[in-house]
Amino acid sequence: MKAYVLINVRPGKSRAVVAKLRQLKGVRSASACWGRPDVFALIDAANDKALAASVLDRIQRIAGVESTDTHIVIA
Repeated sequence: MKAYVLINVRPGKSRAVVAKLRQLKGVRSASACWGRPDVFALIDAANDKALAASVLDRIQRIAGVESTDTHIVIA
């Protein structure tokens, strides 16, 4: 299963968050962008439990991450 995770970060932290995201297992891509959200990440996960673990246990714990908005790909 794939999902896009839209991430809002504290000012000045986008580069650091992207660098950390790119080190995580299952993160296919992570890019900073202008506007909101600050970072887009594409996640590959085996199932919904693995996706939840990636977002809740890994991504949301990265220093500088303020919030996430996850969108599961259906096609």
